[in-house]
Amino acid sequence: MSTLIKKKKRGNILSEQLDNQVNNVSKGEPCPVASTEQIPLTSAITPVIATPVTAPTIKVPVVLAEPTVQIVVESDITLTPAATEIKRVKKNVFLNQVKLVPVSFARIDNTDFFAVTRAKLFVAGHIRKNIEYASSACNGALRDRIADVQFSGFTDLTFPQTPGGPTPILGISEFAEANFLNEKTQMDARLDKAFFQNLVKYNEQPFGELVAANFFELDFSPIMAAPECTFSTLREKIVLELTVKVLQVQQVRLGAGTNVITPDLFGLTPPTSL
Repeated sequence: MSTLIKKKKRGNILSEQLDNQVNNVSKGEPCPVASTEQIPLTSAITPVIATPVTAPTIKVPVVLAEPTVQIVVESDITLTPAATEIKRVKKNVFLNQVKLVPVSFARIDNTDFFAVTRAKLFVAGHIRKNIEYASSACNGALRDRIADVQFSGFTDLTFPQTPGGPTPILGISEFAEANFLNEKTQMDARLDKAFFQNLVKYNEQPFGELVAANFFELDFSPIMAAPECTFSTLREKIVLELTVKVLQVQQVRLGAGTNVITPDLFGLTPPTSL
């Protein structure tokens, strides 16, 4: 019962605020809304403790390459209702795929791990376009058209990108099989007997990150429209310079003199013995 009363009171308050706003607008007065004053909080720098370590090994994402890929696309976008003028076009990039396919390798010392020296980078996604335009109405509202322009392609990458730089690292899996003679005849194979050995290495998958997108775009009607006349098709020629990072999680050994930093928070560390 008390909950219903509270809800009714809250509804009455909101209704009164709405009525006041409507009255203020009709009188040409400002429209105030309820606000809450924020209480200032204090802040302080947290002290830290540096623990010296000798050449620690950490596992972190390593930037393998940061290419800028040029993508050229053309599309026709239908406008309903028809437009007389394009006001603004806002664009964003959404990536569905950034995949690295190695095609050339170099063995690392005498191990079963290989450094990738050349690869194909596959990129796919779409450009989301928000087109604002004016219709033929003299006092009409601006119209809005959202279109997704798909693109896909690939580029060549060589590693390392800089002398002494990182490369993608992959370990190969191995399969071995041993077969046996028929111990009775020593003349044929034992098809019912075999020895197998499998070594499976699980690699960190190289992945991509979106860094930047630079658009160069020409928009026009395929059929020229006279002033104040309408057009219903917008042809777009886009040159997109897309910058992505290619990374792989790898083990990295830090140099000598490295410190491990931990916060010095009172009450979280074990108490000292008395």
